[in-house]
Amino acid sequence: MTALLLSRRLRPAELYIVDVVLAVAVGGLLCPYAALASPDGGVREPLWVSILVGMLLGLPLAVRRRWPITVAVVISSVTTVALVTGVIPNFAAAAPAFAIGLSFYTVAASTATRRSVLSAAGCFALVSVGLVLTAGDLWSRTGAVGYAAVMITPAWLIGWLIRERRALAARQSDHLVRQAATEERLRVARELHDVVAHTLSLIVVKAAVANHVAEADPREAGAALRVIEETGRTALTDVRRVLGVLREGTPYAPTPGLDELPVLARQAAIGGVDVQLDVRREEPAAVVPESVSLAVYRIVQEAVTNVVKHAAPAACRATVTVTLDEVRVEVTDDGRRPVLTGGEGHGLTGMRERVALHGGEFTAGSRSGGGFAVTARLPYRVAA
Repeated sequence: MTALLLSRRLRPAELYIVDVVLAVAVGGLLCPYAALASPDGGVREPLWVSILVGMLLGLPLAVRRRWPITVAVVISSVTTVALVTGVIPNFAAAAPAFAIGLSFYTVAASTATRRSVLSAAGCFALVSVGLVLTAGDLWSRTGAVGYAAVMITPAWLIGWLIRERRALAARQSDHLVRQAATEERLRVARELHDVVAHTLSLIVVKAAVANHVAEADPREAGAALRVIEETGRTALTDVRRVLGVLREGTPYAPTPGLDELPVLARQAAIGGVDVQLDVRREEPAAVVPESVSLAVYRIVQEAVTNVVKHAAPAACRATVTVTLDEVRVEVTDDGRRPVLTGGEGHGLTGMRERVALHGGEFTAGSRSGGGFAVTARLPYRVAA
């Protein structure tokens, strides 16, 4: 049972039980025992006074988490009065010191630093007065002040350190949550960009064809419209899948991967790009992780989409090589493209980010013999 309690954070009800046990132990046993002690030749107070003082010192600990500063002030005040009146002799001050330490640990752990420091300073002065006034053979007045500091300072410091550690852990947790949310937004943005850009490129191409041949060749126009319809339905499915992961418990279709690359090549042909797809598995037994497979699919999709948008009609070759620990992608075309002066677009940036997430390498640029080339290497670990 003890091991179970120590292995997890206690619930509020369990913390209250712990405080009640401490209050009973300190207020019912330790402090009354100290109050019953009396110096040689001294006057012994009535028994009920000793018990009452002991209870006033210990029982407030039961509510120290609810009213930490109030409990600390009460215990410090009772300690001072008990020391000055002699109910608790100065050589028995260790008992109330334990109660004071527990109270100020709670003050520092649960109260803002400024308030807890002011409370600790005031109670330190109060307890110091009681110890100084009773200074004698046991300690000097300077020693009495030092003993008061020992009562309060270590417990306060421990509580303050724990409070700072909890605050740091909370800040780190918030940072991780924000970082995860940002990464998820970027992931969704990349997915939506790839889906929408690829689909709209094909739709625009076929819509232009349908508009051009609508009067001269109605059949060709009808075929183009059917392609637009099919492409649009596929895009809606992909968008629902991407957005579905944002809603907990919403089922969505499996993510596309290496097996869907032939379908991607056929769709590109609709846009006037002849894609020669070559998927090589040097290690037939290699199992490519789903995240890497999706990244490869999106890289090929975006590269082919750029050919459709900027270089069609053109011939394109997509080579995907799967080894035991990495996937290599190369997409080349022989088309002519307009000169871009504004840097990389969102497509190239998205491809570069996908590769970077897997610790790979990415290059994109014009070929010396004409056309454009995109290459990527995505390493992965084989599950043991």
